[in-house]
Amino acid sequence: MSLAQAILEHFTTVMAGTRKALERVPFDKAEWAPHEKSMTLGRLAGHIAEMPGWGASILTTDEFDMAPPDGEPYTPAVHESIDDVLATFDQGVSAIEAALPGVTDEAFGEHWSLKSGGEEVMGGPRGALFANMVTNHIIHHRGQLTVYLRLCDVPVPGMYGPSADEH
Repeated sequence: MSLAQAILEHFTTVMAGTRKALERVPFDKAEWAPHEKSMTLGRLAGHIAEMPGWGASILTTDEFDMAPPDGEPYTPAVHESIDDVLATFDQGVSAIEAALPGVTDEAFGEHWSLKSGGEEVMGGPRGALFANMVTNHIIHHRGQLTVYLRLCDVPVPGMYGPSADEH
């Protein structure tokens, strides 16, 4: 089995659970946050939704500049509804599912850079950055999202078996 195929199987499982959590976001509470230093519920859902798009970039380019010297800086998407969030998420997931099979084992070891203003902010092997900036990052924020759902009294979906709400 190629590294890409193994990653795809793991990625697909993680994204299925993540989508279940996103589907439950009560967008009428999009401005709610558990603490003044926390992201709002809507921004957290949007942040999770945009990460697969980053993953597609890692798999298909050599770098991404958040604030290119000769162009517009990256700005997060503004989502007006949970349907918008899910559309962004699904588009990014589809892009990764299309790109991953074409990535060779050798390509996962090639250098990829995250830049700002032309300067590298973070760089390293493509495979490690994909795992850390996409899959692990999504799992981290998905955990936050399930806490937000609990605090908003929304039933939490199970990720690795039934949740307390599904018994």
